[in-house]
Amino acid sequence: MAAWCRRETRNVEGYYVAGKKVPYWVAAFSTNTTGESGWLLLGLTGMGYMVGVHALWVALGETIGVGLSWVLLARRLKVATDEYQSITVPDYLASRFQDKRHYLRLLSVLIILSMVGVYTTAQMITVGKAFGAFLQMDYKYGVALGALITLVYTSVGGFKAVAYTDLIQGVLMLMALIVIPIVGLYTVGGVGEMLTALNEIDASLLYPMGEYGWSIAGIIAVASFLAIGLPFLGVPQLMVRFISLRSKDEVYKAGAISVTCIALFDVGAVLIGMTGRIIFPDLVDAETIMPVMSAELFPPILTGIFMVVVLAAVMSTVDSLLILASSAVVRDLLQKIIRLPYSTEKLTRIGKIVTIIIGLSAMMFALTEVKLIFWFVLFAWSGLGAAFAPVLICSLLWRKTTWAGAFTGMLAGFVTTLVWILFFKEVSHGLYEMIPGFIMGLLFTIIVSLYTQTGKQSAGSSR
Repeated sequence: MAAWCRRETRNVEGYYVAGKKVPYWVAAFSTNTTGESGWLLLGLTGMGYMVGVHALWVALGETIGVGLSWVLLARRLKVATDEYQSITVPDYLASRFQDKRHYLRLLSVLIILSMVGVYTTAQMITVGKAFGAFLQMDYKYGVALGALITLVYTSVGGFKAVAYTDLIQGVLMLMALIVIPIVGLYTVGGVGEMLTALNEIDASLLYPMGEYGWSIAGIIAVASFLAIGLPFLGVPQLMVRFISLRSKDEVYKAGAISVTCIALFDVGAVLIGMTGRIIFPDLVDAETIMPVMSAELFPPILTGIFMVVVLAAVMSTVDSLLILASSAVVRDLLQKIIRLPYSTEKLTRIGKIVTIIIGLSAMMFALTEVKLIFWFVLFAWSGLGAAFAPVLICSLLWRKTTWAGAFTGMLAGFVTTLVWILFFKEVSHGLYEMIPGFIMGLLFTIIVSLYTQTGKQSAGSSR
């Protein structure tokens, strides 16, 4: 795969967006696999095990989020980035707001690198643990093997290798999330028997509002589950899929595939948890339900395939994060801000080296298995989403958005996410940090843009 894709990596555009020639069906699967990672196969299945039908709010939220991103943003972003010849999200924002002094671009790079660093490290920790659990491999060897595989095809084949690898991984994930729930339902005797059995175990497993019902805690829980789909409206690693499409006319076909698959992904994951709760009611760790069902209900060859699916899901996120971080360093920092006088071919070679360095750095942190990393990654997904989603939405849908509005909105969304986790999440019934982060980012973008319509623009503007 990497060798086949290598010919597309001879320049910066080829390495980071595959020359903007990615077919719609590849972009659709790549968007979903990158956005989901191992969280879908381990986290959401575990959530279905613990809270039952209440977890379906996550499926609804993600389906709505993915759908809105394709309908509202994809075509507009594709057209705009083609017009501006942009290949990254900071690239687009700098052109859209005439960011001659690169303040907006620099802020974007800092946010991307800080979030991607811990996000990638946490994913590599997961890879190491997965290899250990499934193959009885030493944790450190597991991290190293996962990192080696991912770094080889990502550094050699660039974004094209990432996108086509995501396609394969996405098909495998879809297969697993259809087959395992069907076998689970067959094992428990069908949908009716499943509902009856869950009611006998714990009636709250069938409550749409969860164990808290129509209380403040219950409403906040539902809102938080729905808001998990909000980052799909702005995280850069997904937006680059829109940029890389070969034609704006293929957006809606890609969107139809993407929305259908995300709904099947999420509903399948929740059903695995719900049926697993009946078949294996005494699991110590709910997030092991998919591996347990795979091992106990299927022959060894299928169990092996399903284990590969879990590892593939994690690596599909790692490769996209590496490309994202590398593009921020090479395209936005070195080429646009520092303005290194290098040819595009030399910058591409530097990009491959940067990809390897970032990956190896994440691997070294993962080898220490630092527990704090997992705490920090709680806001990596929402931090990126709150920083970029409000600004992208406004920039593409509202012509009056100004440079100052974009800059303050991005900063407000990101900072609010961090502050909320540090000081307010525990006292707010666990309200998902993306909600206040998104709201503050949107408010600052709109209010500051209105204020600066007739006033002087900040120093970041060309005017």
